[in-house]
Amino acid sequence: MIRVMLVDDHALVRMGFRMLLADAQIEVVAEADTGEQACIDYPKVKPDVVVMDLSMPGMGGLEAVRRLLAQDPKARVLALSAHEDTAHPRRVMQAGALGYLNKRSAPDALIAAVTAVAAHRPYVDAQTAQVLALAQMKGDANPAETLSEREFSVFLQLAKGLNVAQIAANLNLSPSTVGTHLYHVKQKLGASNQSELTLVALHWGLIQA
Repeated sequence: MIRVMLVDDHALVRMGFRMLLADAQIEVVAEADTGEQACIDYPKVKPDVVVMDLSMPGMGGLEAVRRLLAQDPKARVLALSAHEDTAHPRRVMQAGALGYLNKRSAPDALIAAVTAVAAHRPYVDAQTAQVLALAQMKGDANPAETLSEREFSVFLQLAKGLNVAQIAANLNLSPSTVGTHLYHVKQKLGASNQSELTLVALHWGLIQA
């Protein structure tokens, strides 16, 4: 039986996933509502697959994936997201996630994704794969692609309205380091303030209104 840890800040979503997985004889052995909690619980549980939502309070799913893989390079992570941009799937797969699933996918796609990742096989849902392929063919340039991994993390938190002190705490960085990243993010994205960064993120589907 495949053993899964569910990480999502919505209890109803976790309940729905748990029921879906149970029907397929896949056992949910742990749940967490933040990336921070997932990183604490993972070593105790050692699940076969971590199903990680990317949009959560605190450090968020992308940072949590990085930290889990730093703890255990063999960790198998399936990232979940309601976003339909190209930056999230690219970033999280580069961070080491083995699979990516859009939350709007059909229920049976969750079973297929978890089964594939448990077997060490990469998985990207058909809709996301098409979006990525079309963006590559068209040469669509999301400006966020120019950001480094850390700059992208800081950018997302800023776009959601967090201040420097909150971002420093979430990402385990000093306020001065966050300030440096903020300067580079503004330069690269041509934004002069936090409101403009939020508009950029909304325009490219990186955050939801």
